[in-house]
Amino acid sequence: MSSNNSNETENPTPAEDPWQRAKENLEESRAAAEAKAADDPWARAKKALAEKKAVEARAKAVVTGVPQTEEAKAAAEVAEGQAEENQPGKKVNRQTVSYLSKRFEEVGLFPNRRHGQNFLVDLNLITMIANSAEPCKNDVILEVGTGMGSLTGMLAQKAAHVITVEIDGYLYQMASEELEAFDNIQMLKQDALKNKNLFDDTVIEAIKAALAVAPNRVFKLAANLPYNIATPVIANLLRSEVIPAMMSVTIQRELADRITAKPRSKDYGSLSVWVQSMADAEVVRIMPPHVFWPRPKVDSAILKITYRPEKAAMIPDIDFFYAFVRAMFFHRRKFMRSVAVAAFKGQLSKPQVDEVLEAADLKADARTEQLNVAELQALSELFRQKLIEVTGEEKPRLANQGK
Repeated sequence: MSSNNSNETENPTPAEDPWQRAKENLEESRAAAEAKAADDPWARAKKALAEKKAVEARAKAVVTGVPQTEEAKAAAEVAEGQAEENQPGKKVNRQTVSYLSKRFEEVGLFPNRRHGQNFLVDLNLITMIANSAEPCKNDVILEVGTGMGSLTGMLAQKAAHVITVEIDGYLYQMASEELEAFDNIQMLKQDALKNKNLFDDTVIEAIKAALAVAPNRVFKLAANLPYNIATPVIANLLRSEVIPAMMSVTIQRELADRITAKPRSKDYGSLSVWVQSMADAEVVRIMPPHVFWPRPKVDSAILKITYRPEKAAMIPDIDFFYAFVRAMFFHRRKFMRSVAVAAFKGQLSKPQVDEVLEAADLKADARTEQLNVAELQALSELFRQKLIEVTGEEKPRLANQGK
């Protein structure tokens, strides 16, 4: 039917739309209420009282030696949050479950399991990660996995420069908003790794550029590492152009156990030997699933790794040793002779492999997992020298060593 009948009601213009006018009135009312609350002296007095009580509770705990109750801690956190909100400029978001869920709900998102997104929601533990890196004014700190920027902000308050890498475009945008007040944070929206064996060139160049600003700058890593890239991040940084003086990372407890494992244990492997050959590693804290959002299915750990140049100096060829250790643990339960024969296939004959094992005083039934770090370093050098003798190459390579 035609709609040209002059008696039909026309659509109201936006200015005449009663629904639009109602929405505008509601927005005006809300704005007026918020302005009134901001000027309310009673509200300001309550906030000041809460802050004072929080300080008194902390002081009492220090003097008496009696820990604060959970209620007192919660009140202190609320007071701290209110104080932070009233201070202009640089501040760190209080990364709680309610805060994160609200922010994600606002943009219609949920943490991405593919990217290993589990956010640490205990402020004390976030602080512990930051403090374990011992940040200071000369530091250039790399963070892999920006998340919502809580740890990033803490680091930036003490370090000279923070380079933070986030692969998720949505998180990158949200973290950018959280960290906009900081002028010493460099955010990169990309994968930190070029492949499983190398860091991305852009990340390495950013670190080198930041270090070049002043001669006394020190490179460190501090991160709540996504579980799916924790191993390559740690292993590859220890053989990169820029090796961190210190790493403070959150990883799966199982991985922390592997890195710190001793010979003849079930967790001892190539990663144990590699990290312990280059650095000292210690577990700072074990963390249960409930301190993360969403909750992972396993325990986590804060691991501190301190690079020891004197240890690295004892290894004549770092790349050869790295490849050797990985090859020798490829079949960890097999006898070492058969593993070595396979590792040096096409380079050394079986009799030549036997010569090396005999020189190392290793029996026919020896297994790689029985040797400690120093013994594996010595064995690696014996094989390297044998390759130099056989091939005539000054810098021989294993088949699995890559470019």
